[in-house]
Amino acid sequence: MNTIEIKSINGLSSASKEFFSLLKGEKVFALYGQIGAGKTTFIKAICTELGVKGRMSSPTFSLINEYLTSSGQKIYHFDFYRIKSEKEAFDLGYEEYFYSGNYCFIEWPDKIENLLPENCAKVKIEVVGNERKILIE
Repeated sequence: MNTIEIKSINGLSSASKEFFSLLKGEKVFALYGQIGAGKTTFIKAICTELGVKGRMSSPTFSLINEYLTSSGQKIYHFDFYRIKSEKEAFDLGYEEYFYSGNYCFIEWPDKIENLLPENCAKVKIEVVGNERKILIE
């Protein structure tokens, strides 16, 4: 297991660079953590590192947001906090996204644990005071 420590919000950029140096080739990421742990904030930093320009936000109500990098690559950001069953993920067409070859970042993956691809990287964000620890499986 790899660990990245983020001591302050100023460390997000270097943490996102380190994240990708550890996970070359991975495309689907399941992010676990309590409410307020910083899942969305970390995903925004990663997307910025990947070249996304413009507004990024949590897809809490829409379930999925699509971002484009400056090179035209699609990135999918999921938030399954509000779903009540895996059927809702099926209705969304999750397979087309997860197996598209594009980056997928999934918040609240415990709601769809049985649907996650085998090669999904599991990322846990722990809150330690004002700092965050990113634990990568």
